[in-house]
Amino acid sequence: MSDISQKHTDVLEALAAASKRGKQTELPTLVAVSKVQPDGRIADMLATGQRVYGENRVQEAQTRWGETFADHRAAGLELRLIGPLQTNKAADAIALFDVIETVDREKLLKALVKAVGDDGTMPRLYVQVNTGEEEQKSGVLPADLPAFLKVMRETYGLEPEGLMCIPPADEAASPHFWLLSNLAEDNGVKGLSMGMSGDFEIATEMGATSVRVGSALFGARDYKA
Repeated sequence: MSDISQKHTDVLEALAAASKRGKQTELPTLVAVSKVQPDGRIADMLATGQRVYGENRVQEAQTRWGETFADHRAAGLELRLIGPLQTNKAADAIALFDVIETVDREKLLKALVKAVGDDGTMPRLYVQVNTGEEEQKSGVLPADLPAFLKVMRETYGLEPEGLMCIPPADEAASPHFWLLSNLAEDNGVKGLSMGMSGDFEIATEMGATSVRVGSALFGARDYKA
């Protein structure tokens, strides 16, 4: 068994155990965060049967899933954008991604609606919530979420599949997961994208429907590569 295959097995087993502890009826979707990973590691991960991948940048994802590897939809894969989306990349994102997890402002909602093609296909959408209210981080502030969702639904006719958060790096993650879960329940949203390599088990215990795991699956990233 290759190193990547073993890591994949280990994460799935940890997810199953955490799901059992949290009394989840279904395992969260495992999103393999493939950003800045070398092609060899991606190929090894594909060989495990992993089918859902997360990318941070539209351009990098276009190169990886449109050139280096076969078209992801033809291969039965799901691709999620988990990094910030600029409005001028809305059309490219719609064409490439099955899920966009970082909707965070009305200007982006407008750009997405405008960029939809003739077939009317829109990726499934998650609203990013800035649970830590960090100035340098994207996301709708918790207090502003009800109003944002109202605009999203009533003005643009878009129904969010879920909420997503990235807790502050220097704080315990569980209070942020608890807040996101409560916000979802209060606002009639079902999906919860929360938990990364260091805390996906806690997130799973607290009701995550998807977790975004990078280094625990692929190993440490080499940003100089």
